[in-house]
This record gives sequence, structure tokens and C-alpha cells, in this order.
Amino acid sequence: MLKMLEKLAQFCAILAGLLLTTITLMTCASVLGRNTTGATLVGDFELTGVAAGAAIALFMPWCQLKRGNIIVDFFTTRASARTTDVLDRLGALLLALAMALLTWRTALGGLSAYDTQSATMMLGFPEWIAYSFMVPPLALTALIGLWQTLCGFEAEAHT
Repeated sequence: MLKMLEKLAQFCAILAGLLLTTITLMTCASVLGRNTTGATLVGDFELTGVAAGAAIALFMPWCQLKRGNIIVDFFTTRASARTTDVLDRLGALLLALAMALLTWRTALGGLSAYDTQSATMMLGFPEWIAYSFMVPPLALTALIGLWQTLCGFEAEAHT
């Protein structure tokens, strides 16, 4: 199960990297065009916002899997390994619950955007598409957090 979660998280991270690369190239083309020929890509800021939101969500599973979130260990530096493990698992559970809530609310937001045909102002880009790219990685992050809560972090060290 952990291997499958890891492969899915890795795929999400690669997809996020591709999205950010595309945003970067698009922004460079727009700035170059604006400063050389006066031509610009209409709605580039809209696409940047949509893609950046999706990329952030897509990076989250990998970040959680690799324990890349900020951990403040000021109060636990002298704690036993058992206490630290319990607190780490509790943190993973809280993150899993928060991601499950975000998944649910993002899915509802996407359905609402689809029902109302909500779109960006300049390009008319359907907003539900951005939501649809965010729901699976948020759900995957919740699953990874739940896995870490139930199985701990030792299993990850051996993969």
C-alpha cells in the first residue's frame, strides 16, 4: 500500500513540476513579448493563478510522504522517542483530517463552479477544471496522513 501511495505522490509532484515549468515559460514569453514587441499573452495572470493553485495541491502528497512539513520540536527535544512518535502520529492525524476537509470543500466548490459555469474574467477559463486538479492530490495527502497515523513513520525509512 505504501509503495502505491508513494508512486501516486511522486506522479503528483512530477505533474506539479511540469505545471510550474509551463507557468514559468508562459510568463517569460509574456514578459519578453511585452518588452520587445508590445504583444502580450492575454490572461496569463489568470492561467498562472489557476496552475499555481493546482501545483500547490499536487505537491502536498509528496511533501507529507517525505515529512517535508515544518515541525517545531522546541518542546520535544528532550522527549522520549515514544512521545515524539505519538506526537508525530497525532500531527499526521490532524493533517489527514484537515486534508479530508479540504478535499470535501474543494470538491463542493468544483461542483458549484461547474453548475454555475463560473469562469475567469479575461479568458473565460472554466474554474471547475482547477478544482478538479486539486481534489485528487488533497485526498491522497489525507490518505498518506492516515497511513502515517496508523502505521507510523518507521515503515517509510525502509522503502
